[in-house]
Amino acid sequence: MSSTRTTLRRRLLTLVVATLATLGAALGLASPAFAISHSSATSQLRAANISWTSSGNCSDRYVSTCTSFDGVRQATIDGIITFKRASGCAVTITAGTEVGHASGTYSHWNGYKLDIALSTCIQNYISSHYTYLGYIAGFGYQYRAASGNLYTKEGSHWDILFYTCGC
Repeated sequence: MSSTRTTLRRRLLTLVVATLATLGAALGLASPAFAISHSSATSQLRAANISWTSSGNCSDRYVSTCTSFDGVRQATIDGIITFKRASGCAVTITAGTEVGHASGTYSHWNGYKLDIALSTCIQNYISSHYTYLGYIAGFGYQYRAASGNLYTKEGSHWDILFYTCGC
């Protein structure tokens, strides 16, 4: 095979792989490989005027009283920013990827979930824009956005599962 043909095949393969990765990320199908750092997440959240709090005043992922964004998916950060813009509500994140949450594929640890503080604005937006699924025993009142993302009111906060970057 000629070197020109080999070079063209490599370029085409690179283009196909890059396109598929970009489409996967855009559709919220990002794997843990698309996880971002705490610093990158906080920079984006700050720019979107989203605040966060930590009962331990820390960001160490391995301490349950901290609020960490290490390993959060870019689609999750995009999702909370989209939610804030769509709802017009003030958003305060109370939990990210730190230890102390339930395990599983779509978990806080794997970067799919964030917890946010309760507010009347957020309650009104979720209950008027999303489909009520009912009370989930042991968890709370659950709603599904058109995007498929799940919003569960777990007593003291909203637990949000971001399958996609839409709200």
